[in-house]
Amino acid sequence: MTEPVSVGSLKPILNTQPGALQKPIFQVLQVKKLTSVNNGVERYRVVLSDSIHYAQSMLASQKNELVVSGKLHKGAIVELTQFSVNMMKERRIIIIINLNVLEQYGTLPKIGTPTSLETPSTNLDKEESRNLEVPSINQATFYGNKPLVPILQNQKEMNNRVSSVSSATIYPIESLSPYQNRWTIKARVTSKTEIKHWHNQRGEGKLFSCVFMDESGEIRATAFNDQVDMLYDILQEGQVYFISKCRVNIAKKQFSNVQNEYELTFERDTEVEKVGFDYWLVYPFNDVFNDLDVIGILKEVHESVEITSRTTQKFYSKRDIFIVDSSNYSVRLTVWGKHALDFNIPQETVVAFKGLKVTEFNGRSLSLLNSGMIIANPQIEEAYSLKKWYDKQGKEESFTTHQSTVTAIRKEERKTIAQIKDEQLGMAEQPDYFSIKATIVFFKQENAFYPSCPTVGCSKKVIEDNEGGWRCEKCDKSFPAPHYILTISVNDHTGQIWLSCFDDVGRLIIGKSADDIVQMKEENEQAVLNIFHEANCKSYVFRVRAKQDSYNGAVRVRYQVISASFINWAYECKLLTEAINSY
Repeated sequence: MTEPVSVGSLKPILNTQPGALQKPIFQVLQVKKLTSVNNGVERYRVVLSDSIHYAQSMLASQKNELVVSGKLHKGAIVELTQFSVNMMKERRIIIIINLNVLEQYGTLPKIGTPTSLETPSTNLDKEESRNLEVPSINQATFYGNKPLVPILQNQKEMNNRVSSVSSATIYPIESLSPYQNRWTIKARVTSKTEIKHWHNQRGEGKLFSCVFMDESGEIRATAFNDQVDMLYDILQEGQVYFISKCRVNIAKKQFSNVQNEYELTFERDTEVEKVGFDYWLVYPFNDVFNDLDVIGILKEVHESVEITSRTTQKFYSKRDIFIVDSSNYSVRLTVWGKHALDFNIPQETVVAFKGLKVTEFNGRSLSLLNSGMIIANPQIEEAYSLKKWYDKQGKEESFTTHQSTVTAIRKEERKTIAQIKDEQLGMAEQPDYFSIKATIVFFKQENAFYPSCPTVGCSKKVIEDNEGGWRCEKCDKSFPAPHYILTISVNDHTGQIWLSCFDDVGRLIIGKSADDIVQMKEENEQAVLNIFHEANCKSYVFRVRAKQDSYNGAVRVRYQVISASFINWAYECKLLTEAINSY
């Protein structure tokens, strides 16, 4: 019988290695209640095993009910759907934020003979339980996966008082209430008032207020007198901060239209720490999925369109734009609402985006969060370097999209080749989308590529002009080098199908750009044959669009690869296990 756990997955997770599983499956070897040291909040230690190693973990308090109800117990099989790895006294501990108990496995005896991955003592004492911070939401302790930069304080008192709030438990704004004592929020300042002075019978004073926003909502915060002097210059619109130790009051609606029942008051012990921004390139951003900061050249701007939410039936405005940088990648970035309607930044401008979310719909792309910001021509070193590169060579470059890097395939859309034909996918008026796991069995080497337009969203065939360039009649543009479309034959255990692959997918499969292949063919045709031979008989997961096409009066279905990814064998095993268990 196949072991239900993700064998050998603990070590790469604890070592935070690239490619570590994001949703591993473990066996529970022990569940132990720890001594309560944090305002009476119970903590549970859970020992997890992958059948080769075992390691300590801590369960987020919001999941204690799983232990209390008896679902989470010794011998259970669990899937971690959200977790983080924290360093505690030179030892890495898994913090379980969310998990699924796979009850179909029941209670199993210990699988394998796992050994400990932890070198120091594995006992969590009271002090560790007190200091170990368990995130209560999907906490990102970084922007752009770089270290946090503490803000420079303007007074010695604040210097002495600012603690490591960045490592504390992060709460969403919507969860704040007067009944909580210990909390930290991570939020962006969306607005800040001028300093106001007042005089009345009780004396005089000054105040200012600001509005903080995160993904869950917004809240107003007010500073008085000494706190004005301490915080006014620190808190800047558009910047993100960790804030803790404020007083939470019932909101005075007559002074604010912020949508929150409560508001904050800065106090003497309030702690504020700035989150440093470190911009990522357009490629890669494989391991960060929220709160990403990206800077790039604005290459294309599409029209604003209105869409309807499937769940709420509300109308939303959205606009797709494309940005590029010196990584030679292009990425689609979607802005929403007011950002979409008011977007008027000219093409070829350097633009910085703060607060992006990585999505994987039809390939990896970016979406601007509600709390995000757009900054045109930011006065930072990265912007100057990017503009210099673009003016010198970037204007003439061809850019690869992120579609070929997508790895998350929705299992409900997985088809076999036989199912594609039996269900007549692509025969309707609208195109069909699906994923297949298949093996390349043949290339049309005599005409492997045909030149196509490199403009994002076009890909029409281009014609070589008299000046050695390539011209697209649809876009009315000329390019020094085209993209290419590769035609391949693939098989699975049910049949065969022909697929058309755009340049970025072809580059993933062949390992070289089509331009390189064309030049090599003129110099050494045998070397090209060897490259195709090496690329043959390899398997991928293909994301495919099927659509009717008319050619010489005959209607046929054209299967076009949107993206391709290397096979994640652990994930494939999981799919097979689920399919077997469904019978």
